[in-house]
Amino acid sequence: MGLSIKYVVLFVFVVSLVNAQEQKTFEIKVEVKNAKNDEGKMFFALYDNEEDFLKKEIKGEINVISNKTSVITFKNVPAGVYAVSVFHDKNDNGEMDTNSLGIPIESFGCSNDAKGFMGPPKWKNAKFELSDKDKNITINL
Repeated sequence: MGLSIKYVVLFVFVVSLVNAQEQKTFEIKVEVKNAKNDEGKMFFALYDNEEDFLKKEIKGEINVISNKTSVITFKNVPAGVYAVSVFHDKNDNGEMDTNSLGIPIESFGCSNDAKGFMGPPKWKNAKFELSDKDKNITINL
């Protein structure tokens, strides 16, 4: 009888481990529209918490701009709450340029077309839930 219990416990453990490893993931397709031109590149960043929002992305992509539009897909993203930010690196120097006051001089945007007031957009306005299917997001610059 003791051996049977060990097998049952081992079986439950193995099934739990397999289920944990088979966590469903999704894709987030991000389309940026209304870039001022096709010069430079579009930088995309994906965030998964308020503390890191606009500071430390969990995934990043860089893409060309064509017809004032740029599209990427973040793949293998687990269910959760996320936000996306983008900026148009018009001069292709790899960073968002700002003026002497730190205000961006290159176009930028966030998911939900969140806008900042006297500062950058807020997490609460840019966040969205990824729960049961792939997500398509459009950001207008």
